[in-house]
Amino acid sequence: MDNLEKINQFTRRELKEEEVYLFDVILCDNNIDRDLECFSETALAQMQKLFIGKTGIFDHNPKSAGQTARIYDTELVKSPDKKTKDGRTLVSLKAHAYMIRTDSNLDFIKEIDAGIKKEVSVSCAAGKHVCSVCGADKAQSACNHIPGRNYGQKSCYTILEDIQDAYEWSFVAVPAQPAAGVTKTFRNNACTPEPDAKLQALLAELEQQTRAEVLALCRNQSQSPISKALSTAAEKMDLQELVRFKKSLLEQEHSLAQADVQLADFRQR
Repeated sequence: MDNLEKINQFTRRELKEEEVYLFDVILCDNNIDRDLECFSETALAQMQKLFIGKTGIFDHNPKSAGQTARIYDTELVKSPDKKTKDGRTLVSLKAHAYMIRTDSNLDFIKEIDAGIKKEVSVSCAAGKHVCSVCGADKAQSACNHIPGRNYGQKSCYTILEDIQDAYEWSFVAVPAQPAAGVTKTFRNNACTPEPDAKLQALLAELEQQTRAEVLALCRNQSQSPISKALSTAAEKMDLQELVRFKKSLLEQEHSLAQADVQLADFRQR
């Protein structure tokens, strides 16, 4: 089946070659991203099927007016010459997408060709959030390992598995994954329609997991009164606040760790 035949599976009439604009995009990969998370290869294989037919929008804004493109095919691409941050072979989920050539999107097509509109982000639901150190599913129960830290020879990060649904992919300005740009959190703001029961349950699960991770970070604060105050504040935060607070705590821990290393070097001199 050629590209046009695959595309016409999603159309009400058969399109001609001159009517469509085709482009490829890397949706995500198995590398550890800026949020200290990564997809397993199994998860990428699940998304390979789930993202066929999914629409492309802007900034995860679920308004129909923002629909710009649609994925008609996907493939997994292994790059033996490229490695993830922890030494695994890089595997990417590549999508083949199409748009209709119109006068209104001519400038957008030019921006894609020029590399201006490039970064993308995906929205999906992961059923498991696995600790890379102990294998615990953080969606079920929190462990004491902190993402970004090393435990012996193992680096701690969260592995996303059991992809249950794929919602959409978006053109964004600042992606979480350097190579593709992956957004794995749910947005619940004025532009987002009221989520259904399944999505509500996933949101609650994600909030519970994030809160547990934040509380673990709070317990690591050296001064107990500060730790207690931070924990009390975290108990009252919503999901978006927890995500921002978690990022701030991780950045603070990273800065303190660097200061400890510098102090140790100074004392050895």
